[in-house]
Amino acid sequence: MPELVLVTGGSGYIAGWCIAELLRRGYDVRTTVRSADREKSVTDAVSAVVDRAGRLSFAIADLTADEGWDAALKGVDHVLHVASPLGGASGDPDALVRPARDGTLRVLRAATAAGVRRVVLTSAANAASPSSYTEGITDETLWTDPDDPTLIPYRRSKTLAERAAWDFMEVYDGPTELATVLPGAVFGPVLTTDATGSVGIVARMLSGGMRGIPRIGLEIVDVRDLVDVHLRAMTSPAAAGQRFLATGEFMWMADMARTLHEGLGDHGRRVPTRQIPDFVVRLAARFRDPSLREITVSLGRRNRHSTEKARTLLGWQPRSAREAVLDCAESLIGRGVV
Repeated sequence: MPELVLVTGGSGYIAGWCIAELLRRGYDVRTTVRSADREKSVTDAVSAVVDRAGRLSFAIADLTADEGWDAALKGVDHVLHVASPLGGASGDPDALVRPARDGTLRVLRAATAAGVRRVVLTSAANAASPSSYTEGITDETLWTDPDDPTLIPYRRSKTLAERAAWDFMEVYDGPTELATVLPGAVFGPVLTTDATGSVGIVARMLSGGMRGIPRIGLEIVDVRDLVDVHLRAMTSPAAAGQRFLATGEFMWMADMARTLHEGLGDHGRRVPTRQIPDFVVRLAARFRDPSLREITVSLGRRNRHSTEKARTLLGWQPRSAREAVLDCAESLIGRGVV
């Protein structure tokens, strides 16, 4: 009988690809959605790339509530906890932290009660980054300081959620194991246009929605490679109790723009290639567009993360950033997003 894997947040970008790849490799998959009306969109998205053949089922569960999680975990062998909240009230610094941290603990409590073999939690490279983003290469031994007042809410929420997971496992005495995966900026093809995450950056470039390019660098990982490292962390004996950075190749956004402008023919003609000076971005964030404030701390950052651990222990080999960016763009164009 095939093993059953629970993927949380099935309507998400990464989760959709996790579901598709698990089905392709012969697993049975159960995924959580917040309401039944999301089931069809998940089914349609996954069916576009793999034959689900009755091996995909759904459970109704929300990270913000206890109900549904015990039923969702019943009979499950492994968990990929991919779901995470992406919004938050601007006036409440804990609006993003609470659902991320408490939701992670809900999943872990239900998983350990059900005797799940291993939980793989999707964290973020931002949970293993120096506050200053100075020069250098860091690895999984570094933890982001959650008390740093300059942290954006998303980064703080991912750090505290992962920290809560490891704290939970320190006092847990049972068979369930934990591994965490810390991705960088996730690009690559989309299964649906409903939930695209960081892919929105490429969509804005293609549509001409960006007037210029800020001096920001991204450690780009293709969503397909990110799924691969999740599955390696789920199955490898060496992965138990480990954090794995999955950041991919570093690329400045200006280089991303040039890659799209030069590599897509007519479709790339509206991609801007002019780089905006840092002081202009900071002025715009202060006086014109408050949504830019969260990116100003990343201007010019050169810190890198090492993926040597994932490569050595798990045999992980991600594709190039150029391939991930171009495949992402071509996927968006094919779906009529731009």
